[in-house]
Amino acid sequence: MVVAWILIGLLILVIAAVPVAAVLGILSFALDEIHMGGAVQAGIGEIVWDKSKEFILVAVPMFILLGEIMLRAGIARRMYGAVIEWLSWLPGGLMHANIGSCAIFAASSGSSVATAATVGTVAYPEIEARKYNESLFLGSLAAGGTIGILIPPSINLILYGLLTDTSVPELYLAGIIPGLILSGLFMAVIVFACLFRRQWGGTKVETTWKQRWSTLPHLLPPIALFCAVVGSIYGGVATPTEAASIGVVMALVIAALFKTLSFGMLRDAFEGTMRTTAMIMIIVFAAIFLNVVLGFMGVTQAMLNFIRDLGLTPVETILLLVLFYLLIGMFMETLSMMLTTVPVVFPIVMALNVPEFSDVWFGILITVLMEAALITPPIGVNLYVVQGIRTRGGEFNDVAKGAIPFVFAMLAMIFLLIWQPSLATWLPNLVYH
Repeated sequence: MVVAWILIGLLILVIAAVPVAAVLGILSFALDEIHMGGAVQAGIGEIVWDKSKEFILVAVPMFILLGEIMLRAGIARRMYGAVIEWLSWLPGGLMHANIGSCAIFAASSGSSVATAATVGTVAYPEIEARKYNESLFLGSLAAGGTIGILIPPSINLILYGLLTDTSVPELYLAGIIPGLILSGLFMAVIVFACLFRRQWGGTKVETTWKQRWSTLPHLLPPIALFCAVVGSIYGGVATPTEAASIGVVMALVIAALFKTLSFGMLRDAFEGTMRTTAMIMIIVFAAIFLNVVLGFMGVTQAMLNFIRDLGLTPVETILLLVLFYLLIGMFMETLSMMLTTVPVVFPIVMALNVPEFSDVWFGILITVLMEAALITPPIGVNLYVVQGIRTRGGEFNDVAKGAIPFVFAMLAMIFLLIWQPSLATWLPNLVYH
């Protein structure tokens, strides 16, 4: 009942448009006062300091800065133009370029919001120019942006690793195959929709093999960044945090080569990084304090006992958790959803004692569930990001409707991961075990 009241309190405050960090802080202090007379508050400084000095957290602002530089240096715009040449022959044309560009950009930025905003800003003018179905086109941008938290490097996987003491390099490897499969499922949705309604696919992009080959140099910067960041981790050269700093330096070099490096660009990139990092970190620390309070209250153990008493099989337990996340994902922002629930849910999954349902596998499963939350109304963050780039305006429902087919693709990915956990664990097992 306490868990139920906590969730109800969360939903009421979120629906009331209270900032997420404030929501978590209000709940933490209220629960501490009610159940423990404010005893935990005395140690809040030590609790926050203990977590804030984690070296892995330095990677978060680094990856955010990397995405900011890629956006402001024009790397993303050139990349999108190149992907158009290679993927626009498929039914759906530029919508495949949306998915492909998001996948490539995600391999450098690590943020879903940054991915959706960057690719969306570049792609949006093409809707009217080539007569695409606006709703489906916008949905492809919102869905494609979610890949940013699955394909490495991923900020969310870093935070999951911090919360559960799971290897971040293993999580990064585990996200590659599911990320590529999910991108393929998104493209399959577009092909099916445009074969069903050919007019949704807009006017065909005319291109030649000569034009395709000429655009390859524009794909090299993001690919080089991915290889440098991820390659340095698995080559044993750098930790994830050090690899993020290598990526930032490389992005600055690329910006200089493109002659887009300037003090104005750097100022804007630093300002955007500071704003985003501050938002993420205050949510992280508020969620950590809430988790400590819940731990003292015995909520985690109570949840374990409740699930055990239901007598469900391991697969039924996982399906119950999937349903739980799909429901709360409609009303909670993904980062706060992960930070508040993982410390409670993770022990439940580990207590199942199923070797296939490992900590790495669960990290990928919950990331895909968070991706679904990013495009599920009414609180789907990516839906609002894409709505925000619509310079001509329009109804929010247009974006929400266009994203619905891609939610079903995510559900398919979730069931694939439950049916074949090796999709997530094969690559890290091959490298590390």
